[in-house]
Amino acid sequence: MEQIKIGGILPASRIAMGCMRLAGAQHSVDEIMETAVDLGINFFDHANIYGGGECERIFGEYIKEHPSFRDNIILQTKCAIKPHQSYDFGKDYIIKCVDESLQRLCTDHIDVLVLHRPDVLMEPEEVALAFDCLESAGKVAHFGVSNHNPYQIELLKTAVKQPIITNQMQFSVMEAGMVTAGLNVNMKNDESYMHDAGTLEYSRIKNITIQTWSPFQAGRQKKPFIGNPDYPEINAKLEEMAEKYNSTPTGIATAWILRLPCKMQLISGSMNPTRIREICAGAEIKLEHDDWYQIYLAAGYCLP
Repeated sequence: MEQIKIGGILPASRIAMGCMRLAGAQHSVDEIMETAVDLGINFFDHANIYGGGECERIFGEYIKEHPSFRDNIILQTKCAIKPHQSYDFGKDYIIKCVDESLQRLCTDHIDVLVLHRPDVLMEPEEVALAFDCLESAGKVAHFGVSNHNPYQIELLKTAVKQPIITNQMQFSVMEAGMVTAGLNVNMKNDESYMHDAGTLEYSRIKNITIQTWSPFQAGRQKKPFIGNPDYPEINAKLEEMAEKYNSTPTGIATAWILRLPCKMQLISGSMNPTRIREICAGAEIKLEHDDWYQIYLAAGYCLP
């Protein structure tokens, strides 16, 4: 599988495995992990709240049983969400979350720590102290954010000295606002409204890798669109392109995301080995220029 440099620093597989559904997986952990490794996936994404910590614990048990596995992967986790309460970027809370994740994951370090959604009450100096403590202790190597706009990242960087190498954003062919806003600059229509403050362009300028979550879902309700009769036009186009490229609709939806020149990293949340293979096969396809736009238009967007 093709590798990219996350944040221009960290070599990693173009497809990452999101482990949010690990606790309820229908397939064995051994089968899931062996499939991922065989396909060239070396990047695994967690969060301390996934499954109430159970997903990290299950993954940690696998690491304990397969010690060499840890040496060959990049391990990312997220912190700062207090479920149904708040977001907390306080120094003590960040460090506490990391220590708990390290224990559950049965490892002595996290390769990438991501701040999980913005904290409105964030003080950049607090975050900087936390990052410095974690880095100097060897507990975290790199840092990122999720769902942050450029100004929130710039605010963090007034105190944080470590590079912000990732920004996790919801993105799919059916949730492509970052693209749509850029295509409708200077227009007075709904598509021209920029919800993300130019995050797509900012990420390219600052060498921040966008990691796409829910890459096969539509809307904030995270509704799957592939094979869903509620989305006939996009499914017809994905089927057409799947035939042209000898792929599957899932593979084409993958290729559509990875065709963007900003070199996003797709986070796949599937725990189904067959679907994981389809996604990884899609990563090998480079869509023709006009085919990419055909898929975009079939998703219901329009060109000004």
